[in-house]
Amino acid sequence: MSFDRLAPYYRWMEFVLAGKKMQRCRFAFLDDLPPPHNILLLGEGHGRSLVGYRRRFAGAQITCVDASAGMLAQARQQLPRHGLSADRVDFIHADILSWVPPQNHYDLVVTSFFLDCFRPDQLEHIISKLARSLPSKAIWLNADFQIPATGWRRTRSRAIVWLLYRFFRVVTGLPARTLTKPDPFLAKAGFTLCHRNEMEWNLLHADWWQRPAGAAA
Repeated sequence: MSFDRLAPYYRWMEFVLAGKKMQRCRFAFLDDLPPPHNILLLGEGHGRSLVGYRRRFAGAQITCVDASAGMLAQARQQLPRHGLSADRVDFIHADILSWVPPQNHYDLVVTSFFLDCFRPDQLEHIISKLARSLPSKAIWLNADFQIPATGWRRTRSRAIVWLLYRFFRVVTGLPARTLTKPDPFLAKAGFTLCHRNEMEWNLLHADWWQRPAGAAA
């Protein structure tokens, strides 16, 4: 899987196809978070989350992990464009499937439109591996697509998601063929769903998951 070919165009592609809808989903809980010390942005892509978290939590250390060197370069360029410093920001070019996170380091994990890239077995591996490294009370924010259970919203969402997977499998070699909900894997890893915001006729959702105080990694 490689998003390098799309990196220079991804930002305007998102704006043309979705306007500000995905961005609102990314930041659904930004103003409600307690100040974190160490933030992990997984699959950060073109830097839309990075700018918001860097501005909101200037004193936090931020780590961006992405398998695409092109996307990391785009993310890095966003900071000076918005008058922000790259101090306290680390950019790691790595495949999340093989990357080993430091133990008990990140108190906030953010996955925005990233977990949908993986097959169920890969998703379970990623979530369980990260969960084992996170401290008690760690927060995991996830923003992504979803397919409602019934009605015209389900038909609409299925058509949109099918087209997205079709496109990204051809262009990037996306391993996933269908959308897999991460909920059972997060729950199995000891996280509790605290809040869920659904938007865009339930096509998009933003989740706040958290490990209870005192829970073992």
